Amino acid sequence: MRSQGIVMKLPRRKFLRLAAGAAAVPAILPAMPRRASALDYPTRPVHLIIGYPPGGSADLTARLTGQWLSERLGQQFIVESRAGAATNIATETVVRAAPDGYTLLLAAPANATNVALFAQLNFDFMRDITPVAGLIRFPDVVEVNPSVPVHTVPELIAYAKANPGKLNFASSGIGSTLHVAGELFKMMAGVDIIHVPYRGGGPALVDLMSGRVQLMFDNVPTSLEFIKAGKLRPLAVTTLARSEVLPDLPTVADFVPGYEASAWYGIGAPKGTPVEIIDKLNAAINAMLADPQAKGRFTELGASLLPGSSADFAKLIAAETEKWGKVIKFAGIKPE
Repeated sequence: MRSQGIVMKLPRRKFLRLAAGAAAVPAILPAMPRRASALDYPTRPVHLIIGYPPGGSADLTARLTGQWLSERLGQQFIVESRAGAATNIATETVVRAAPDGYTLLLAAPANATNVALFAQLNFDFMRDITPVAGLIRFPDVVEVNPSVPVHTVPELIAYAKANPGKLNFASSGIGSTLHVAGELFKMMAGVDIIHVPYRGGGPALVDLMSGRVQLMFDNVPTSLEFIKAGKLRPLAVTTLARSEVLPDLPTVADFVPGYEASAWYGIGAPKGTPVEIIDKLNAAINAMLADPQAKGRFTELGASLLPGSSADFAKLIAAETEKWGKVIKFAGIKPE
């Protein structure tokens, strides 16, 4: 009864103010579990989306990464292929996903080249995807069918200049990393070689080995076994440093100063993903890149590692976007 008397004596305005504050408490409470779930992440399977078919370097990189993260974070990381439209289908899938860390993207060079290649996209990659962490970077290898009478990059340049428009170079598609690597070579070496696009690197390699095309700038991991078997003749790697898996090969930059082209992969998340989740994933990925067993697997692919912060990976994406945008504009590359 005493407490009832106190309530009745409260001024009406103060009573209503207290009542409103009490009513607001339930609206605050739901935010608490959301923060806790971010700290406990992941509590269910995570989907890692790739924009390439199974079997290539992207798929292999995603599966190695997914397996390591599954073991360390206690939830399954499921690699899901959404190939097509130059990786734009996969990217848009992640852009439209809930920003909760349960849908991630294997970011790739195509995400950088597509900015200049496509006049209109349903998303802005730099705006709509938050960089999480870099994974690996690996060179392309300049290789020819053994019937082509060249054994070095200078010989290739001389042969191409003596036979303008007669050498064909294959790629995995218009605007692909293999295509723009060849266009950069054309631009810097001043040669006239003809681009022949394929729907994927596999068919391109088959025609290179059969002699239907003569030249290719291919990712080291996918060509390595054919080089070792003598089915392809390597001339140089496209990174500034030599490859550990092809240590006897020079770099293109040894003969064409400043030339550099490489493939890279990293992890991205939808814009708005909680910073706690970004940080947790970044720490886990950096731990993977420091793990001797994981490092060994990536080294077998001819890859160098890309440890660092989310901001470091963002800088790499920005630099690649600017670089390849200039090449695409110079070459006048248009999407299929």
